Amino acid sequence: MASLMESIIEVLEKENAEYGKLIALSEEKTPVIIRGDLEKLNAITEKEQEIVGGIQQMEKQRIQIMNDIAEVTNRKGEELKLTDLITMMEKRPAEQKRLREIHDALKQTMDHIKRVNEQNRELLQSSLEMVQFEMNLLQSLKTAPETADYNSDAYSTGTIMGSGTKRFDTKQ
Repeated sequence: MASLMESIIEVLEKENAEYGKLIALSEEKTPVIIRGDLEKLNAITEKEQEIVGGIQQMEKQRIQIMNDIAEVTNRKGEELKLTDLITMMEKRPAEQKRLREIHDALKQTMDHIKRVNEQNRELLQSSLEMVQFEMNLLQSLKTAPETADYNSDAYSTGTIMGSGTKRFDTKQ
């Protein structure tokens, strides 16, 4: 059981370290989203995918170790939680302390990831709304009616906005 405890602690510490790398990439992504640098955003996303792949492998290891611990302690693997394991380790205070510390660290890391991802999600949503607004504006400019450009004889002097010779002066 002692080697299983060491194994679970080791895997959880590695997972926490990998999640820390994800936080760093997510924080790096924030100014990239603001700048609208799609190439850099794509590169960061690719790095994130690599890290997530490693985390998935560690997660499989964690599940296997938890199932092994459940078998040794006559419990069901899918029902055994880290908090249960911490409680079970009260006769081994050193291991219990390490488990509690990694549990707390993982919880803080997950909360941090959640906050940064929520911020990035909101920024991306705002960017998408701005792009949609600009597309709608451009589309409406191209299909504007010709009613505003008549001469004194009531003949149209303009064409569809954006395709004629008249220009809108943005430096007014």
